[in-house]
Amino acid sequence: MKQGIHPKYNEVQVHCACGYTFTAGSTKNEIRVETCSQCHPFYTGQSKSIEKGGRVEKFNKKFNRGE
Repeated sequence: MKQGIHPKYNEVQVHCACGYTFTAGSTKNEIRVETCSQCHPFYTGQSKSIEKGGRVEKFNKKFNRGE
C-alpha cells in the first residue's frame, strides 16, 4: 500500500438512540445510530406495533372519505 494516502483507522464509540454504547473500528471519530442489536426487533425478539396505512387509507383519512 502507498504510504500517506489512507485515512487513519481508529477504535471509536458507537452511540445508539436507545442509550446503548459500544466500540467499533472506523475512520470517523464518533458514530451515532438509530437502532442497534440491543433495540432492533430482529435481535430482541420483540415486535413493535407500527400501524401504517396504505395510500388509499391515508387519502380517505386526510379527506374524511369512506366513513
